Amino acid sequence: MASDSDTPPSLCYDIKSADLPLVALLLKTTQIDAVSAALSQQLAESPGFFDHDPLVIDVTALSQEVLASEFDLTKLMSVLRHHGLVPLAIKGANSALLEAAHTLGLVDASDARIRRSVPVAVVSNPAPAVAKPASLDQVGAMVIDKPLRSGQQVYAKGRDLVVLAVVNPGAEVIADGSIHVYSSLRGKAIAGARGNTKAMIFAHSMEPELISIAGVYRTSENPLPVEVAGLPAQVCLQSGPDGDKLLISPLIS
Repeated sequence: MASDSDTPPSLCYDIKSADLPLVALLLKTTQIDAVSAALSQQLAESPGFFDHDPLVIDVTALSQEVLASEFDLTKLMSVLRHHGLVPLAIKGANSALLEAAHTLGLVDASDARIRRSVPVAVVSNPAPAVAKPASLDQVGAMVIDKPLRSGQQVYAKGRDLVVLAVVNPGAEVIADGSIHVYSSLRGKAIAGARGNTKAMIFAHSMEPELISIAGVYRTSENPLPVEVAGLPAQVCLQSGPDGDKLLISPLIS
């Protein structure tokens, strides 16, 4: 009888790349009490806004002299967790601070790119979403009415995302619900970011760098079929005996 130790490693697990939406805290002071007070004030009107969101602590804006002074990283992490954030990494730390961060379980994110924020316009009567999950029914869609350039990212937390302009290569749109692009989708589209398998992706011109639903993704390295490439199309998650896969089909006008 074979023992557990005889099981081939390939049958025990798979190692794959994964995308994880992160928020970044760009610190401008080492005064943790001031940070705590500012967070409390900002979140007073929307308690519970952060729901265990993974976070990068970015200290790049602080000078090395400031970082060399007393900086209570442990206290900062406690404040962030109190407000529903989960610190995972630190960016811009000097050697001493990085050593302390490692002790606290943070990883070095010096190479992480902090994306630029994008102004959004929310309409009072957004277009009805298709295949909207019940948990999102009471939340209006986030609506973007400007083209998204390379390096820009939009995340519709707890809702659908509607984009009325082109999503250019290098741009990224993320939603916990479905994504609707009423133009060309040429960048990355990540729907069902928190595991919603009912989420879908729609585009008037489907030509993405990457599409993903609930962690199942497809990149441009795997070209789209000619019947959907550059044409109106929709993407959904299809379950089968071989696991989940993305089903891409033409939009019927």
